[in-house]
Amino acid sequence: MKKHRSGFVNIIGNPNVGKSTLMNALVGERLSIVTAKAQTTRHRIMGIVNGEDYQIVYSDTPGILKPNYRLQQNMMNFVDTAIGDADIILYVTDTVEKADKNEEYIRKLQNIECPVILVINKIDISSQEEVTRLMGWWKEQLPEAVIYPASAREKFNLENIFDAIVEKLPEAPAWYDKDVFTDKNLRFFASEIIREKILLNYSQEIPYSCEVSIEEFKEGKERYDISAVIYVMRDSQKGIIIGKGGKSLKKVGTEARIDMEDFFQKKVFLSLFVKVDPDWRENKKELRRFGYEH
Repeated sequence: MKKHRSGFVNIIGNPNVGKSTLMNALVGERLSIVTAKAQTTRHRIMGIVNGEDYQIVYSDTPGILKPNYRLQQNMMNFVDTAIGDADIILYVTDTVEKADKNEEYIRKLQNIECPVILVINKIDISSQEEVTRLMGWWKEQLPEAVIYPASAREKFNLENIFDAIVEKLPEAPAWYDKDVFTDKNLRFFASEIIREKILLNYSQEIPYSCEVSIEEFKEGKERYDISAVIYVMRDSQKGIIIGKGGKSLKKVGTEARIDMEDFFQKKVFLSLFVKVDPDWRENKKELRRFGYEH
């Protein structure tokens, strides 16, 4: 009889390399926000994949950056914790970024004891020569790592990455019930879906000045009644979020509701409000309320 394998596979890397796309593809569920903007993932989000003789607990983390305010510092704390508590590190780079960006994290990986699987993503937009060159460069940096060229978007080479993960998992019983696919609740996914629509519909600093709080989440037989507040830092941002005659906010609400109904497989009645909170990105109490402080 096969021994059961179970462990924590933590996905780290710089912004925009496709960490969330990769995790969503590996888990088979849309758990992490995926947009072309940096800082789309702010929390550690777990996705759990179960087999008869294995359980993989994936953890998607915020993209590595140099913090400018308390929220970003807390986001980087999630990354450092992920490096410390991993059974396997899945380090994601791509064919676009400068390979030695945020090199202090490459140094951390050089000194880590757990297995490192390095994924060079986005090979679908690169050449064979460039991919070969990058594989050579990374082999020099991380000689112990197993390196896979891949395309998360095109789902190329993901089976081989999955097999390598299962093979490297430690022998252990399951950490979670086998019917669970994430550690996050429905309220969390409702707020993430709204935040994604803000990222997609507004430009410049607006998405980075916003946080979403689910004030009410009522589960009825026929539908979910959800009330959410979008917090911004200035009155001018509030005006932009709402738009002329409430048009912009209505668009966000409609798009979010459609996605929620698809995700929850139930009808949704969504109410959105906008409030100004100038200090939320620096305020310890507010950050705790939004799940960034412990």
